Amino acid sequence: MTAIENNERVTSTPDPDPTYTRADSFYAAVGGEATFRKLVTAFYAGVAEDPELRALYPEADLGPATERLTLFLIQYWGGPTTYSERRGHPRLRMRHVPFAIDSAQRDRWLHHMRVALDGLQLPPAYEQTLWDYLTGAADSLRNVRDV
Repeated sequence: MTAIENNERVTSTPDPDPTYTRADSFYAAVGGEATFRKLVTAFYAGVAEDPELRALYPEADLGPATERLTLFLIQYWGGPTTYSERRGHPRLRMRHVPFAIDSAQRDRWLHHMRVALDGLQLPPAYEQTLWDYLTGAADSLRNVRDV
């Protein structure tokens, strides 16, 4: 017998709406999608001009990487879940294992992200919250010991 045939209560969680955003989320507070698109576009403009960091990106076109990071950050900060809908669980460390990332690459990545973040001119508390996350995430992706 199924739960329905036994008159048992059946509960289910509906699939999340990938367009849903919480009004009280960090995502909404900093300006939503436009803010994250501006951040990531500026970041990748810096990456494109940095030969050492650019070498970590195997695609000739940085457009797909730009879109992936944008969608990830949007989702992480409370925006639509489009990243997971398209790519599944973020698994950041696993996705970065193929790339040798040491402190020097982390620092270059953070330099370009800092420039992009400064360009947003967010209120200090939001800027610090975002920067704290970005520095922690960048450091967690290091997978090569410094010599």
